[in-house]
Amino acid sequence: MRGVILITFFIIGISVRCQIIHPKASPYAEVVQYIGLTKVTVSYSRPGVKGRKIIGDLVPYGRIWRVGANESTKFSVDRAVEVMGNPLPKGTYALYAFPGKTEWEIVFHTNTSHWGDGRNAYDPKEDLFRIQIVPDSISQVQENFLITFDRLTHNSAIMVWEWEHTRLQIPITVDTHKQMLEEINGKLNDQPSAQTYYEAARYLQEQEIQSDPAMKYIIKAIQLGGDTYYFYRVKSLLEASKGDYRAAIVSARLSLKLAQLEEKDEFVRMNQKNIALWEANLKSIKQ
Repeated sequence: MRGVILITFFIIGISVRCQIIHPKASPYAEVVQYIGLTKVTVSYSRPGVKGRKIIGDLVPYGRIWRVGANESTKFSVDRAVEVMGNPLPKGTYALYAFPGKTEWEIVFHTNTSHWGDGRNAYDPKEDLFRIQIVPDSISQVQENFLITFDRLTHNSAIMVWEWEHTRLQIPITVDTHKQMLEEINGKLNDQPSAQTYYEAARYLQEQEIQSDPAMKYIIKAIQLGGDTYYFYRVKSLLEASKGDYRAAIVSARLSLKLAQLEEKDEFVRMNQKNIALWEANLKSIKQ
C-alpha cells in the first residue's frame, strides 16, 4: 500500500513539473490606492472585448457576474470605510455584480472562497450589502476591463469600472479626520519628537481647524528642533489665519531666509508670495 502511495505521489510530481505555464487570456491585475490613511486593494482579472458584444451578451443582464474573469474579484481595506453610506469593516470581500439595462446591483460579499461567481454555491445571505448604481455610457471603447480610482481626497474617492462602452462609479468615504486625531494623540503621548509636533501642527493647519493646539505644537517643534524653514512656514500660516499679519510676516521672512540657505526655491517663492499678500492686507487694514 505504501508503495502505491509513493508511486502515486511520484506520478503527480512528474505531472506538475511537466505542466506548461502559459499567459492567461485575462491577465491578473492589482490596484492599490490610499484614501487618506486607508489602503484599498483590488485584485482582479482583465478580460478583453476582442470584438465581442459584452454588456447584455457576454455579461448577461440579470445574472451574477464575477466583475472580471477567472477567480472572484477581491476588494480589501485595512481600515473601516463606507460605500454609499454602508459600513464596510476592515477585511477582504468578493465583489459581484448583477448588471441591468438601466441599473446595476453591486454586491460586497463576505465569502471569498468561491471560484468565479460561485454559481450554485453563491448564497445571498452571505452578502454584506448591495448597492444600486446607474451606469454611464462612454464613447470610446475600453478594451480590457479596468478598475481605477478617481476624484481622490483625504476622505473620499470614486472606484471606477470601465469595459466596452460602460462605466460605473462607486463612491467610497473614510473618516480620515477621526483617524488623524487618533494618530496625533497617540504619537504625542509616546515620546514625541520635533517632527511629531510639526506634523501634528501641519495637519491641523491644512484642515483649518484647532489653530490654538496647532500653534502650541509648532512652537514645541521649534523648541525641540531649532530653526527650520518648514517649521516657520507653518507658524506663519497659523498666525495669518488668526489675522496676526505682522507676526506672520516675521515668521515668513525667517522661513524664506532659512529656505534660501538650503536652496529650497519653492519655499522661497511661496514665502515671498505670502509676505506680499500679508503686507497688502496690513495696508488695507490701516486705510
